[in-house]
Amino acid sequence: MTSVPGSDIQARVASLLHLETIIDFNIAMAKETEGKELSTEVVRPGVEAVLTRNDLGFYIIGEHTGRPVGQLMITYEWSDWRNAFFWWIQSVYVSPVYRRLGVYKALHYYAAEEARRQGNVCGLRLYVDKNNTIAQGVYAGLRMSPTNYDMYEIHFNACPAQRLAEVEKEQEVNDDATE
Repeated sequence: MTSVPGSDIQARVASLLHLETIIDFNIAMAKETEGKELSTEVVRPGVEAVLTRNDLGFYIIGEHTGRPVGQLMITYEWSDWRNAFFWWIQSVYVSPVYRRLGVYKALHYYAAEEARRQGNVCGLRLYVDKNNTIAQGVYAGLRMSPTNYDMYEIHFNACPAQRLAEVEKEQEVNDDATE
């Protein structure tokens, strides 16, 4: 656990004890930032996967007097050009009452210090909505800078778990047909 000097916020790696809080934070974040209603039935196994599998990433929780008040998630990107990882900061959420009190700063510092300690991390990255000037100011204040890249994406209709189940079912039908 660590804190920024002069701050009441403590940051540490989350555990399964934080599962319900992280689910709640993710659902609140999606509603607030994108107007999306997320299903607990989908979010729960997604959060559990991160909390139980080292290969996906990890969450950092910010606490005030032992109470979770913010989070971020780190995922990994391998850079063959650098022979090291970039850590992507995602799923940033701070409870509204605790905004502008240094919660994100404590989370960010914890992530940066842990990345430096690992020795195989060459930097931190994140994406931010083009209209979110408050967040952009926070990130700039922490010595992050915009890049030359815009982000592109494609969405598939079915979530991966649903699609995997469909593929497995198709394989079973094909296996039965060839026997």
